[in-house]
Amino acid sequence: MFKDSVITARRKRRELAVALVCFGLAVLINVYSIIRFNCPWSEFFTQIGFVILLAACIYAVLAAVRLAVHAVVSIVRRCRG
Repeated sequence: MFKDSVITARRKRRELAVALVCFGLAVLINVYSIIRFNCPWSEFFTQIGFVILLAACIYAVLAAVRLAVHAVVSIVRRCRG
């Protein structure tokens, strides 16, 4: 009933790269807010939990978009024959 699935090394590297980009974006948002609101730079380290949470949220939204695009492409391929 269930098929064995294999996650390739290429897929793992791609997902790691996407996760690192999401983390980098969250760090940039944190730096922007520190500059924008004139906060002390100690916030860069003390808010790391929120940065990780923001990165996870960005990753989840991006994963949903990627899944939706994959579904649409899959449906279009089936309709074409």
